[in-house]
Formats: sequence, structure tokens, C-alpha cells
Amino acid sequence: MTSTQTALLRGAFACAFALATTTAFADVSELPADIQERLYNPDLMDPNQPLGESAYRDWIAPNPPPWTIGYASSYAGNTWRAAVMDRLQNELIPRWRELGLIDEVIITQSNLNDATQIQQIRQLVDQGVDAIIVCCSNPTALNASVEYAHNNGVPVFSGIGYLTSPYAVNSSANFVVGGRMMGEWMAQEIGGEGRVLNVEGIPGASASDSQNVGIEAAMAEFSGIEVEGPISGMWTDQVAQAEIQRWLATNPGRLDGIIIQSASELGALRALQQSGRDMVPITIGSELGALCYWRNNPDYVSAAIHAWPPGDDFEMIWNIMMRTLQGQGPIIQSILTEPVMMTREEMLEAIPADCSEQSDQWYHPGIEAWAGTAFLDNFFLRPADPAAYDPASHPAQ
Repeated sequence: MTSTQTALLRGAFACAFALATTTAFADVSELPADIQERLYNPDLMDPNQPLGESAYRDWIAPNPPPWTIGYASSYAGNTWRAAVMDRLQNELIPRWRELGLIDEVIITQSNLNDATQIQQIRQLVDQGVDAIIVCCSNPTALNASVEYAHNNGVPVFSGIGYLTSPYAVNSSANFVVGGRMMGEWMAQEIGGEGRVLNVEGIPGASASDSQNVGIEAAMAEFSGIEVEGPISGMWTDQVAQAEIQRWLATNPGRLDGIIIQSASELGALRALQQSGRDMVPITIGSELGALCYWRNNPDYVSAAIHAWPPGDDFEMIWNIMMRTLQGQGPIIQSILTEPVMMTREEMLEAIPADCSEQSDQWYHPGIEAWAGTAFLDNFFLRPADPAAYDPASHPAQ
């Protein structure tokens, strides 16, 4: 880890980094002490993040592999979701089918309609899937359908955000930590004073709300910073661009920075460029177009924060699902990792000089850097490499 990363992470955890195993939440006490300190510090948690024992600690999949998986997606209208689909269809499905562990993946889309997603989850259960992944969904609206799935022997895995149902397994970065990192980085970038616009994602989605908790907590520590908003960028560049342009048109005064959740930072850059205003710092995530702008203007900002690289994030919940189907026994309801910070030097090495500022693709640190095999081992009672599983060893139930 670079000195810049270390300093910023120390700031993010400064309020309570001394958490010890004896004072940790009882439900996470089975995890290694360093993971408790870094990722489950109660002062850096979304208070609604489920941290109880997993309902699948001793669960065995009713059917042997190859398994049929349902992916009940809530939205398909941004580049993040497109990158998830690319990883799923072009890497995960071929790899795990070749291993003999999956048969097919049935994909549904609800377009942010909770009632539609609830119906689709129930239909997937009735079709006979062996597990269901949901993404970035409302934390409470799906709970009855999750229980319906559980009662029919189908576990539900919530990637990139949490469901509050005790029958769901959740995974993501600790978004409160990520939000604090974004807020504290911005405060450093503008010298601890100025006027900052906060652009959230999709209000009501746990991933968006948790990041906002961290952002607002960080901003509250800097009395010289005035925070405007939040306004909603819907994790979509076109929406964020329009909303920021509207805000800029009606707020002609000083603006010193924009804190924005990926995938919207390219929209923020375009809004600033078209407004004719100075290019104030924004929080850059993993969008390649925004990273390319930084590559072409290396003094623009000092770092990027990768809070949820889509392919890596989805592969994380996929691997958690495969381990659970294999009977490895997840320890707790929510398996969390931490955001990855990219320095200027790392960006210059990773982003090619011939990149495009119009690119709608994503940069990925890689699954091993995000939540690799050894890291996930910490969250299971009977850890093993899921890709090495022998389908013939599946126990009868």
C-alpha cells in the first residue's frame, strides 16, 4: 500500500480504529481480528447492515451440480450493469459451465420496479433454480420473496448492497468506509474549505444510502466546507450530467468540488466542461472515460477510489454463492471488502496513453485484489477453493 493510501485509510478509520476482538459485535467475533477492525468497526458501519449469523452455516444444496442460477437484476440502464453482464456472460458462465458446476443462468430485469422484481424472484423459484443473485436492490422490499425462496430451498445472494432479510447473504465493499474515504479525500483536495456538491446514486438503494452516510459523516468533520445537495445521479452518466447542469444553472456561485458516486463521474466531467466553469475536483471511481481524462490531465486530482468495480464486485458474490452451494458455510450475513485507492502513479501505469475520454468501459483492480480466494476463506466455516470442487462429492440430502 502506498503512503497516500495509508494516510487516507488512516483518516477514514480515525474515529475508532482501536476496535478489539473483545469489543467487536458478537456476531462477527468469529472473523479474524484484523478484518473486524478494518471492515466491521461499529463506528464505520451502516446501522442497518445485517451482521447476524448466516442462515446457511450448515446448509447443503438440495440438488447436486450442475446448478441453475437465477439473476434477478433490478436495472440494466447504465454502464455499470453492462459491465456486470459482460463479466457474467463472457467469463463466469463459460468458466463454471466448463467446471461442470452450472447448467444455465436465467436473467430477469425489473427496471427499478420492486413489485416486478418480487414477482420475478418467485417465478425463478417456481422454475426450479438452485440459487438467486440480486443486485443493488431495495434493502427491505424483497424480504418476503427472499423468505419464499428460502422456504423452497433456494438461497438468495445480494451483491453490491444488502437485503435485511435473515435469509439473504450479502456482499459489497463497506460503503460507509468508501463514503468516508471519498469525503475525506475531497476535504484534503480542496484544503478543508469550500463549497461541495454531493451527487448520490439511487436513493433508497442500500449501496447509495450507505455511501452517503459515510460522505456526510466525513463532511461534518470539516466546518469550513459547505455541502450542497444531495442531488440524484441515479448511477447513470446521462442522468448525472443533466442534474448537475441543472444545479449549476441555478447556483451560479462558488463551487470547489463534486463528490459523486460511480457510475456518474463521466457525467459530472461533461457537465463541468459544458458549463464553462473551472474543472473543480470530482471523486473519480472506475469509469475508464473519467480515468482517461485524469490520464490526459495528470495534475487534475491526486487519486481515484474504486468503490465497486462491477465485474469484480459481481464475481465476489458469484464466488460466495458457489461456496455456499458447495456447503462451505458462510459465517455471517454480510461479507464485506474494502475500496481500493489508486494513486496518480498507479493510474499512469494502468491507463494507456491512447485511452478514450468517451469510453463507457470500466477499470477493474482484479478479483484477487478485490476479494480473492484467500480473503473469502476468512468468511466460511469450511473454506476451500470453489473452482476445485468435485461435483461427485456432493452429499445426498
